[in-house]
Amino acid sequence: MADDAVASWPTGRLLSVAARLVEGSWERALAERGLTHAGLIALHLLVGGPQSQRALARGARVTDQTMSRTVDRLLRAGFVDRVVDGADRRRMLVTLTESGRAVHAEAVRAEREDPAVLGALVDYEAFRQQLVALVQALGPGGQAGPQ
Repeated sequence: MADDAVASWPTGRLLSVAARLVEGSWERALAERGLTHAGLIALHLLVGGPQSQRALARGARVTDQTMSRTVDRLLRAGFVDRVVDGADRRRMLVTLTESGRAVHAEAVRAEREDPAVLGALVDYEAFRQQLVALVQALGPGGQAGPQ
């Protein structure tokens, strides 16, 4: 891709191509750490403390079955444990291990600082704020979103 040709593309095409490129680099960065997108989301939710699989599924906006597979992979990798809930011994909770806490922190750092993930991004926080505003404005319930 010639730089001058890319600079002439419509914004929609730039966003689409950038999204595919970032997703690919992010998937590689996560795979190097033994993670998937779903696994990282589960770890992120567990940073706040132990949760049931059902609560994790709701927080991640996925089915219970999908979260069950994700937790099973995280268990095999040593990133989480299942423990009996002290308040209700019939229920199991998913907890972060030290290894899970470390890999989560490393993935968060890589997202913000690793040039292999976001390439030439100059101001991560400003870019992130713009993405949040875009999704909020165009997504469901947003001013420009479907009514």
